[in-house]
Amino acid sequence: MDKVRPFSQALDRLRNAGLRPTRQRLALAKLLFDDHDRHITAEILHGEALDANVRVSLATVYNTLHQFNEAGLLREIVVDSGRSYFDTNVSDHHHIFNEDSRELMDIKDGEIGLAGMPAIGTGQEISRIDVIVRVKNN
Repeated sequence: MDKVRPFSQALDRLRNAGLRPTRQRLALAKLLFDDHDRHITAEILHGEALDANVRVSLATVYNTLHQFNEAGLLREIVVDSGRSYFDTNVSDHHHIFNEDSRELMDIKDGEIGLAGMPAIGTGQEISRIDVIVRVKNN
């Protein structure tokens, strides 16, 4: 019978991204990546960590999320100045943001298209296109 260590997937993910697997990074990676793709804020992850008896400060959660983003493990989605969500799905896709419920949802591939692109400068290339469709309840 093959035993899988509880943190083995998180450990592999961190090592493959070139990040040192500290206790806090491992615990947060396990919370983030053990389930399905999702959008999460630092405050929500901090609450989940406390609920799971992971002793970590909110500042450490912010720092870790930004480190994961820089390493390509997460994708930061800025919806307002000072408000970011972190997406565990790092593939190219767009979002709908409900301004009333503060919910961020994926737009399925092929449901949105761009008719044209502006000219970019010589020696530049497009690194990513982010579309956020903002909605309000009526």
